Amino acid sequence: MRQGIKDFAAIVAWTLPIVGPVYDFGSLQVPGQEQFADLRSIFPTLEYVGADMRTGAGVDVLLDLHRIGLPPSSIGTALCLDTLEHVEFPHLAVVEMHRVLKTQGVLIVSSVMDFPIHEHPHDYWRFSPQGFRSLLAPFRSAFVGFAGRPEQPHTVVGIGFKGEAPLLEEFTQGYLRWQATMSKPGSAREYVREFIPPLLYRAMSNFYRTVRRKPR
Repeated sequence: MRQGIKDFAAIVAWTLPIVGPVYDFGSLQVPGQEQFADLRSIFPTLEYVGADMRTGAGVDVLLDLHRIGLPPSSIGTALCLDTLEHVEFPHLAVVEMHRVLKTQGVLIVSSVMDFPIHEHPHDYWRFSPQGFRSLLAPFRSAFVGFAGRPEQPHTVVGIGFKGEAPLLEEFTQGYLRWQATMSKPGSAREYVREFIPPLLYRAMSNFYRTVRRKPR
């Protein structure tokens, strides 16, 4: 989890009609992310359930995205933030989240495109905006956005509306501000720093500084 993705989730929560219960698929707070990766405060008035395939901090219930053990139309909002790259069959996972959402349910999703391998516990995929449109095809309507260079984003985000989409004017304004902030120089580097162990990050930084200093 990184601050930019928390900010995107907050924009969705504040500008769109979100209903509960909220299920956070991929809620495990990995070492170093305890409390920071907890999104409960963004949805303070709604029932919030942390779900993951592994036990640990932030996990209330064990669920497998390939076969979610919940009845159809039982949840209001599904969060799947920076998680799908770690899911072996992401199309199946999205179909399953669509199945368990209520008629007017919403899926909020994010993932990476230009980013190093990071295993939690496995790292399978990288997604383009077009890839997200394919993933969200089961939904009646969808929004797909990105952050970074248009020709090579570092982040892709999406919202799937199982029912009719609400008005998006206020959300769009927030998204464009978010996109501008996330696309500033340094944003991708800060993203890398949040996922890579400190010793490895320092070694990588020293290496790139050495390369830049070499005479051409």
